[in-house]
Amino acid sequence: MKLPAFSIPFLLASALLPARETVPSEVYRSVLRIEAATQIPDYESPWNSGRFSGGIGTGFIIGENRILTNAHVVSNARRLLITVHGSPEKYPAKVEHIAHDCDLALLSVEDFSDFESFPRFEIGDVPMLESQVRVIGYPIGGERLSVTRGVVSRIDFQPYSHTRADSHLVVQIDAAINPGNSGGPVLQDEKVVGVAFQGLRQADNTGYIIPTPVVRRFLKDIEDGRYDHYVDLGISEFALHNPAMRRALELPDDGMGVLVTNVVPTSSCDGVLEPGDVLLALNGHEVDSAGMVRIDGEKTNLNEIVERRFAGDRIIATFIRGGVKQQAEIVLKPLPPTRMYAIQYEKRPRYLVFAGLVFQPLDTNLFATAKFDDVTVRRLYTDYVPKALFRERGDIVVLTRVESDPVNSRLASFTGYAVQKINGVEITGLKHAHDLLYSEEPPEYHVIELFGASRPLVIPAAEVEEANRRISANYGMAKLVNLEE
Repeated sequence: MKLPAFSIPFLLASALLPARETVPSEVYRSVLRIEAATQIPDYESPWNSGRFSGGIGTGFIIGENRILTNAHVVSNARRLLITVHGSPEKYPAKVEHIAHDCDLALLSVEDFSDFESFPRFEIGDVPMLESQVRVIGYPIGGERLSVTRGVVSRIDFQPYSHTRADSHLVVQIDAAINPGNSGGPVLQDEKVVGVAFQGLRQADNTGYIIPTPVVRRFLKDIEDGRYDHYVDLGISEFALHNPAMRRALELPDDGMGVLVTNVVPTSSCDGVLEPGDVLLALNGHEVDSAGMVRIDGEKTNLNEIVERRFAGDRIIATFIRGGVKQQAEIVLKPLPPTRMYAIQYEKRPRYLVFAGLVFQPLDTNLFATAKFDDVTVRRLYTDYVPKALFRERGDIVVLTRVESDPVNSRLASFTGYAVQKINGVEITGLKHAHDLLYSEEPPEYHVIELFGASRPLVIPAAEVEEANRRISANYGMAKLVNLEE
């Protein structure tokens, strides 16, 4: 199960050491400069349109009107322009498919005729440790194309910083990564072996590329015209290094197996594995006591077994339960509630304004903006997936602001609390809260109960309509409600 990631590498692009070989000019033409004008949603004042920004990235041609780049290069884009090496012309482009969970996107241009003669990059394999790779792109420091070089120093399973919640296979390069190369091709033997995408602030000369298994999975996923997201085992595991614990579980001292500590309801493993099981293998790949499996000659996290698979695929789990070795089939599927922990893009903030009280659904975008310090809100956020709170509450609704008005005087101190009940009814989501607060037959007084608050909030129903008119005019709110993403 993918939970919130902290100490995550920053988003990048890439610039390695200067290349000493001459790259054929034909290759240059197929590496494109991407200019993005973006609009960032405003979660602090969700009725606002958000601030405008922009950036530069890189993309490359992999087929007929198919341009591969990073999702973070084009996220929240309102306009995309593509420039060819050595040409002043700018070509309008659009996003055909985007996968935020693996930081990849596929673009197209309005008219591909000028690109027909350009070479298409071929997707290769995962580069070997200590082998040399070449990165082409448009990093900061100049306007022209940059060709750089580095050595593969590590192949690992690590967080992707674009969403802060997803981890996949990465290839580390022993060279610094700089903004602008994002989405650029990483080449070996004239084939693409990865896509440059992020770096590490805490270390010098350390950059990461998205390897081809992740790229191939993205391209296969969108073959049916849509992106369906990664599947998820939905389990938490604990390493079994401790000899005393192994003896207590009656396990041999062979360094194999991890303890299953949690199984998320509705997940792929729900009804198959249980807390207390010792997972020994997935699809014949032995799981060691650190939760690692060997794939393609390299040790990586056990989740890599399902990383290359799709919804509906089946795998076999080998595990020990009650001292008995067993096998069971797992039908893989995504776990949508985990998106609570992922930064969202291309979505308008949902909100509800009622007599100056501003309610919003809790997610990582809002958490990062508001920096909630209420212990209950933090607990609800942390427990949302592991304890399956999503089964009872589609949204955790939070009172985020109180826009001052006579009807809500002395209520500003209650901001940052989660809503428990409205008019005596347990809240299941933002729309549910809206239906109760704006019901056709409201009670004389609306009573809003908050988790951990010293008293409920009471609003006279007869004063709501006039208060809403004042607040709309005073604070420039064109809409008091947005329930759709």
